[in-house]
Amino acid sequence: MRIYSVAFLGHRYIDNIIKVERLLEEQIRTLLDEKEYVDFLVGRNGDFDQCASSSVRRIRKNYRDDNSALVLVLPYPTAEYLNNKNHFHEYYTDVEISHAASVAYPKSAIQIRNREMVDRADLIICYIKHAKGGAWQAVQYAKKKEKAVINLYEYR
Repeated sequence: MRIYSVAFLGHRYIDNIIKVERLLEEQIRTLLDEKEYVDFLVGRNGDFDQCASSSVRRIRKNYRDDNSALVLVLPYPTAEYLNNKNHFHEYYTDVEISHAASVAYPKSAIQIRNREMVDRADLIICYIKHAKGGAWQAVQYAKKKEKAVINLYEYR
């Protein structure tokens, strides 16, 4: 079976959460219809990550859940994760901790994790409004790697 991987990357704060979730849901439904199996890779570092996670869960619950997984990729084992492992494993299909990021200097851990997600992904779905920040840097890296990128901010 061919696993198609999608990484979600976006700014910590977004303006119109309802609109972003609607756009995410359209993309997720299309992927579930077109691909044999989809791994949705997501972080947990802000508004866009939460929108992506909740949108994937909602579509999996209400539309189709037999050909996808929602994978949380953490840069290191956070206190929140360590204190709530059962909850995390109920919410996400799988939880991964990036080894390379977990042994790196803490300020660079998220960037390392983001690059690993990009390296694994066939498609990047992002919400990038500003040409700065970690998500923007990760998307620039994805473009250099010639990854397919969909920026939902451009769907205004």
